[in-house]
Amino acid sequence: MRVLLVEDDDRLSEGVVMGLTAAGFAVDRVEDGEGAEAALAVTSFDVVVLDLGLPDVDGLELVRRWRGRGQGQGIAVPVLILTARDGVQDRVAGLDGGADDYLPKPFAMPELVARVRALMRRPGGALGLAITCGDLSFDTVGRETRVGGRLVALGRRETALLEVLLRRQGRVVPKDSAEAAVYGFDDAASANTLEVLVHRLRKRLEGAGSAVRIHTLRGLGYLLDGGEGVDGGA
Repeated sequence: MRVLLVEDDDRLSEGVVMGLTAAGFAVDRVEDGEGAEAALAVTSFDVVVLDLGLPDVDGLELVRRWRGRGQGQGIAVPVLILTARDGVQDRVAGLDGGADDYLPKPFAMPELVARVRALMRRPGGALGLAITCGDLSFDTVGRETRVGGRLVALGRRETALLEVLLRRQGRVVPKDSAEAAVYGFDDAASANTLEVLVHRLRKRLEGAGSAVRIHTLRGLGYLLDGGEGVDGGA
């Protein structure tokens, strides 16, 4: 799952990126409103964590712009405001302005992680507490994968890829969508990086005795099923 952090404080950003990455998210950081607009124009994010005091625009104006109020359109991605403005009226203005959550600074990293996950569990969001497929279960909070109740050791990116496939099990996940969910802008990903990751995840699941299969549908993407089998892929 992919998070966009819009924050101009380098020290704070470093801590947030580390904390969210450790929690299993792919995180991209930009420093201003212009960078946020550019990132949202080219990539789909699951949550935006937004500072209000940006160098080029007030963050609240960005939220209003994204929501497209009065235009019948806009960006629906959940937005969590992260700011030093902690007054009641500030929080009311942020939430009424289109934000989905509001966390004043200073804050505890575990709370930020929990709030991001909570946003993804809302109707239309990306996350639930647990997902199952065949003999496989995935705990989105503990980031643990089990096959037949037995814990399977997976790397961070293997876990992120499995989560994307589980969220869309039974449906094809295009290659570019999988890459966008697993790799950030700063990650060095070659042409076959995702294929290698898929192969490694397959081997982990097979080694654990899982009947769950990841199918490669040439020219389309990847599809996860509980072991029933799908025609047209490896």
